[in-house]
Amino acid sequence: MRKEENPEEHIYRLFNDALKRYSLIEDGDRILIALSGGKDSMTLLRLMARRVRIFKPRFEFEAAFVKMRNIPYQCDEDYLRDFAESLGVRLHVFETSFDESTDERHTHCFLCSWNRRKMLFAAAKELKCNKIALGHNKDDIMETALMNLTFQGRFSTMKPMMKMERFPMTLIRPLCLIREHNVLAFAEAEGFRKQLKNCPYEDASHRYNMKEIVARLDEMNPEFNYSIFRAMGL
Repeated sequence: MRKEENPEEHIYRLFNDALKRYSLIEDGDRILIALSGGKDSMTLLRLMARRVRIFKPRFEFEAAFVKMRNIPYQCDEDYLRDFAESLGVRLHVFETSFDESTDERHTHCFLCSWNRRKMLFAAAKELKCNKIALGHNKDDIMETALMNLTFQGRFSTMKPMMKMERFPMTLIRPLCLIREHNVLAFAEAEGFRKQLKNCPYEDASHRYNMKEIVARLDEMNPEFNYSIFRAMGL
């Protein structure tokens, strides 16, 4: 962070760097923001609401919250709706669920994420959006790369932008250059309220363990986050 920057200006600069580097937003885009109630998605919505006021590129966006009925993860919907409305954004709420007994090969986290993503695609189509913006930060991308390397034997990760092959939809990750601790500092400065109840499976996930490994690698080499992005061609 530059000495003269506060938390918002720092992440807003990196946010704009990502938009430019990866051409994430174009004139005429209609974007659906995936709002989960976590610090990342709320930060994303806040930054998008600031960016949309700039003349170029011209785009529109709305927000969607997906409730997973069979996961005891709670979020204050009224708070999210008020937060979105304070930024001039309409929040749409959708519900879905999954039957874990039909697929014992995958974890709760995979099934939840997959079904939540399917609902987001359906919501984007219903709302006539051509892009979905997700709140994955730089740490999420590094952790995914290490998980894929460790458990699948391939060095790949979530891309800042991914165009779907089967239908006209593009996923974008505008927080891809922002470290998690910077998002946390911004969320605390803004007073974002935490969700009522965290997912009961999050501490048991591979991602939770990878967070510790990324922290160790940061200690070994403070430039690690730049090195791994260069290695992935990002």
